[in-house]
Amino acid sequence: MKSVIYAKTNKKINRLGFGAWQLNNPLWGTMSEVEGIALVRKAIDQGINLFDTAPGYGSGMSEIILGKAIQGYRESVVINTKLGHTADGRTDFSVESLEKQVNESLKRMDITYLDSVILHNPNRDILEGKSTHFQVLNQIKNKGLIRAYGVSIDTYDELLTVLNNNDVDVVEILFNVFFQGPAKAFKLAKDKGVSLIAKVPLDSGWLTGKYHEQSTFTGIRNRWTKEVIFRRGLLVKKLKDITHNEILTPYAIGFILSFPEVTAVIPGIKTPEQLDEFTHYDFVISDDIKRKMIELYKTEIERDPLPW
Repeated sequence: MKSVIYAKTNKKINRLGFGAWQLNNPLWGTMSEVEGIALVRKAIDQGINLFDTAPGYGSGMSEIILGKAIQGYRESVVINTKLGHTADGRTDFSVESLEKQVNESLKRMDITYLDSVILHNPNRDILEGKSTHFQVLNQIKNKGLIRAYGVSIDTYDELLTVLNNNDVDVVEILFNVFFQGPAKAFKLAKDKGVSLIAKVPLDSGWLTGKYHEQSTFTGIRNRWTKEVIFRRGLLVKKLKDITHNEILTPYAIGFILSFPEVTAVIPGIKTPEQLDEFTHYDFVISDDIKRKMIELYKTEIERDPLPW
């Protein structure tokens, strides 16, 4: 897969990244520290070198596991973590705490710098540039503790707001077949040299094709109502009609990567078997399938958005 420069740094990344929310996180099932380390190292061996984490993932365990797994590989990997939600479950977006939070992540990962840090769904006043957050992050960058900074957000409106009001290096954005709204601001991001990381690329599993309108859920996926599950199930059926395939993962990821403005995508990979599947796919879709996926969104979702 094509490599690209990441977030105005001199590092290249594989466009297929690794979302690390699931590492030793009870919200996503059971995974030991040893299993998590082995999974990350296997990913590195298979060419994945962008890892996205956060202090709140597994109460700091995601960062700890990543730190242990990348020992000996530091200069060949890119680590992106988040600020605003701490490992002990607090929310803290105070400007005064930013450098402290950076240092806490560095300590958990036992590394000397972070490739990037992003504010984890900050308040709108920050996105509008009405605070000093990005000035302080630039100061931290000048100290060498981080090499890039930005935000993790969810919508087109938020993306447009942050791009129009701030000078950032990277934006992590909710974007997939079911959430296509942010694409309207992709050209602006490219023009500003901002790296875009697509999060939730498989809609928490729906875009793999394994769920249907009668599926039941536990854990974090238990948030959906019966009505939402039924609607998503029907949309999945329509995607299978478009792709003529029961397995949607390569098409869903391929759709995202078909947008050249997207720097990378970060699916949550939970097992070595899933990792093998992801690194086997080429993620190339036809123009016809892409067009039909866009049309499905415009006719079925755009005016009545799905809840995340």
